[in-house]
Amino acid sequence: MNLFLTGKTSDADGITENAAKEFNSFTSGFWNWFTDISMWSHIAFSALRIVIIFILTRIAIKLINKVIDRSLAGKDKTRIAANPRRLITIRELSKNVVSSVFNFIMIMLILNEFGFNLAPLLAGAGVAGLAISFGAQSIIKDIITGFFIIFEDQFAVGDVIQTGTYKGTVQMVGLRTTRLISWNGEVNIIPNGSIISVTNFSLSNSLAVVDIPMSMDRSLEDARMLVTRATEHMKNDKDEVLDAPEILGIQTLTTGEYSLRIIAKCQPNSRADVERAIHTAIKTQLDQDKEQARLEEERKAAAEAQTAAPELQKEAADAPVTGVLKTEVNEKRDPKESND
Repeated sequence: MNLFLTGKTSDADGITENAAKEFNSFTSGFWNWFTDISMWSHIAFSALRIVIIFILTRIAIKLINKVIDRSLAGKDKTRIAANPRRLITIRELSKNVVSSVFNFIMIMLILNEFGFNLAPLLAGAGVAGLAISFGAQSIIKDIITGFFIIFEDQFAVGDVIQTGTYKGTVQMVGLRTTRLISWNGEVNIIPNGSIISVTNFSLSNSLAVVDIPMSMDRSLEDARMLVTRATEHMKNDKDEVLDAPEILGIQTLTTGEYSLRIIAKCQPNSRADVERAIHTAIKTQLDQDKEQARLEEERKAAAEAQTAAPELQKEAADAPVTGVLKTEVNEKRDPKESND
């Protein structure tokens, strides 16, 4: 029994001694680690470098953003300032690109400070990017094309454009798609990558062209005067007309009629409205001339009737007198002649 108790005591003492050794080893190691000046200096310098990298990245992003704002502010007199939405899009897009690039570089530098090997990471990112690019070629093409459409000011919201078979007013220009509204209300969403060529009807002034047929009975000078009277006030009455309409001359000629070509310089995307306005003005002038001619005929007929009235009255006055004289003469005639 005593031997058994003695063995138990020896084992307990051994466990306690081992635990004490482990504890002493741990505390000694921890103290050595805690008092390792070279390690703490390395950590401190790494942390300092991380802070410096972060601060320099923020400063670089802010400086480049200011350059972007200043460069876009210098375009106040261009078309880009006429569309605030597009101006904001370009500014935010440029800032996002700059921020993404610098943040990526910052993350890579910070990972390097933590001891990560960037070579395998970059290689893996390159392989993943290559795989993604093969699977998303059309999306990448749309985004790149959309960026150049916005940055090069090819067209903006509110412009009337035609690309391929699509024509309409630009409602939205995005990085991936462009949205057009046609004249009948159809909304066409076009991927930017499929936009190969664009006809922009809103970049420069338009030219309204109208051919007015005239009867051969109307002289050329009379036709010119008619058109001039009809269109001479359009520049002042209609904001879309920039210059007074001009008569180029005879455009077509047949045995029964000829046509005069009229042109008018007008604001962008207002050609159809101005052409309709010219047609309306000439039709109104024709109606006025016709009404004036009718009134002139009525006045002329009234004047002729007024001129002829005294003569008719005189004849009417003379007719009874002549009848009385004839009666008196007949009464004074010899009764024999009457009997005869």
